Amino acid sequence: MEKKEKVFAKIKEMIVQELGVKPEVVVMDAGLAEDFGADSLDALELFNQIESEFLITISDEAATGMKDVKDLVEYVTNQVSDNYFE
Repeated sequence: MEKKEKVFAKIKEMIVQELGVKPEVVVMDAGLAEDFGADSLDALELFNQIESEFLITISDEAATGMKDVKDLVEYVTNQVSDNYFE
């Protein structure tokens, strides 16, 4: 499994837990607000969880631009250390 797939699997798990959505609706093109009904507080909590899990920092500027699952996965994949998966 490549890094991006591992990141997606973990983020999907977090979205299901944090936002209470069914796993099958968490796809790359799904919008955080549009498809999951996440408000800004939900998104903030999700981003905080992602930061803690992957030991990264999501800047306010980056967070503002994250509208769907794909945005999250791309950002985390680029930021997370390769050592995370060992």
